[in-house]
Amino acid sequence: MKNNLLALCAFLALSVNVVGQVLNPIVTAVPSLSIAPDARAGGMGDIGAATAPDVNSQYWNAAKYVFMESDAGVSLSYTPWLRKLVSDIDLAYVAGYWKFDQRQALSASLRYFSLGDITLMDQLGIPQGSAHPNEVAVDFAYSRLLSDKLSAAATLRFIYSDLNNGINLSGGTPMYPGAAVAADISAYYRTPMTLENVEGKLAFGLNISNIGSKISYDKNETSNFIPTNLRLGSSYEYPIDNYNKISVSADLNKLLVPTPKLNPTAADITAYNKLSPIAGIFQSFGDAPGGFKEEMEEIMWSVGAEYAYNNQFFVRGGYFNESQWKGNRKYFTAGAGFKLNIFQLDAAYVIATSQSNPLDQTLRFSLSFDMYGLKNLVK
Repeated sequence: MKNNLLALCAFLALSVNVVGQVLNPIVTAVPSLSIAPDARAGGMGDIGAATAPDVNSQYWNAAKYVFMESDAGVSLSYTPWLRKLVSDIDLAYVAGYWKFDQRQALSASLRYFSLGDITLMDQLGIPQGSAHPNEVAVDFAYSRLLSDKLSAAATLRFIYSDLNNGINLSGGTPMYPGAAVAADISAYYRTPMTLENVEGKLAFGLNISNIGSKISYDKNETSNFIPTNLRLGSSYEYPIDNYNKISVSADLNKLLVPTPKLNPTAADITAYNKLSPIAGIFQSFGDAPGGFKEEMEEIMWSVGAEYAYNNQFFVRGGYFNESQWKGNRKYFTAGAGFKLNIFQLDAAYVIATSQSNPLDQTLRFSLSFDMYGLKNLVK
């Protein structure tokens, strides 16, 4: 039961669709932590380390919040996930922030990932009940300006994963909900940059996320790595005139989780399970069985662009790429947004390069509110 559900989670996260090849993806527990939650970033190829700050920066780089123009905001996002395969898997996300002065901000988010209803059966195929697997993460962050151009942030996160709702099949391995704690460390740098006599904004971002404990579903008899991730990004915003501007961005991602060996022995599996999270982070930079070439294949990259008219209408596009040996997620994205006074509505759409990719036609929706503007409106 446990192995089946973990395999399902890994499949949902990796969306492997290469057939007849030797694959060696990095599999983690709680894969929903790697799913982009909001529509703006989702419309630009899942990019967010260095893009212009917005209310959903908590997931991408919490250090951006101190550069927000408004003092407070909240956002609600919803993603029907893998609808080409099933109809009841979805991700809900709530994020918000508060700048309590010009140099500091507090922020938080709540993520709920539902894997729908699963009918559990024993070895004879007799139904034993229905489970509703789900994963929850809640986090809080503090961000601060270190100079007029540089900021940093620290995030604390609690993760809860319940894959069988306490239903254990007779004769099977008992399985229990798992919990973990983690932290993010992020930084953001933004500076003016003149191009063709027009002053734009050049930005760089760094976010090391989910640095924390492993998670266990069998009372610590075995444990699994959570998706610790290194994200680096850059972005340039170019104002065409007083009403039109365009930005181009790029992100690089690497899971800081050890690469499993191909055809591992029992001793290899035991050593992998006993490896500590911090040791796993350092080992992840040089443990790929294929050497340097495979290490480079573990780096995911994405590029995206956003066009804005009068800071009210937005059109977005992007591309995400992952090596065919590490999951083969390759897709284009498109998105649009509309902002009016105190609220903004965004939508994004995934166009996979292969029609067999279960991520194809994935939609995302986000609704954001400027709470400071709302306060002034009701005065």
